[in-house]
Amino acid sequence: MPVPTIYFLRHGETEWNALGRLQGTKDIPLNVRGRGQAVQAAGILADLFRRDGKDKAALPYVSSPLGRARQTMELARRKLELPVADYSLDDRLREIGYGVWEGLTLAESEASDPEVYARRLADKWTVAPAGGETYAAVQLRMRDWYESRLVDTVAVAHGGTCRALMVALGIETPASAAELYIEQGAVYVFGDGRLEKHS
Repeated sequence: MPVPTIYFLRHGETEWNALGRLQGTKDIPLNVRGRGQAVQAAGILADLFRRDGKDKAALPYVSSPLGRARQTMELARRKLELPVADYSLDDRLREIGYGVWEGLTLAESEASDPEVYARRLADKWTVAPAGGETYAAVQLRMRDWYESRLVDTVAVAHGGTCRALMVALGIETPASAAELYIEQGAVYVFGDGRLEKHS
């Protein structure tokens, strides 16, 4: 059975991204730059569809339920001249939960809980703040999501879920993925054990 290609977009920038605050499951809207990045990613997507011989209207589009991902999806679909609301939501695509650290900067997280911060610095994949989620848990839900894909799919989600998918598919290790910056306004193409980034 052919492996589906995933066209993965990280949501555009929010004010909390710009300020270095951990968003996790908090619903923070896109800022002006983020809305521009969503449109930019849609232009890249259109070029990739032409390259790959894909019909943009025939593919399923799925988003994280968080507002910043949905906004990105809707701006991208408008740019692609597709019906704006014609996409599905999947909770497995939601961002990693940061628990009590949500809304804090890394410096504030360290000040509030130096012991957990130090442990997480040494092992980002399996250590989570109180009430939060580990990357290992996100990797499992992203693997589950990927295995539910039967056809090529456009997904809009988050930096954390992109890293987790990279590890789930054997493209990165937990140690390498934890440190990767996932670009906004770009398209990550997962296909047949390979990953291409277009920006």
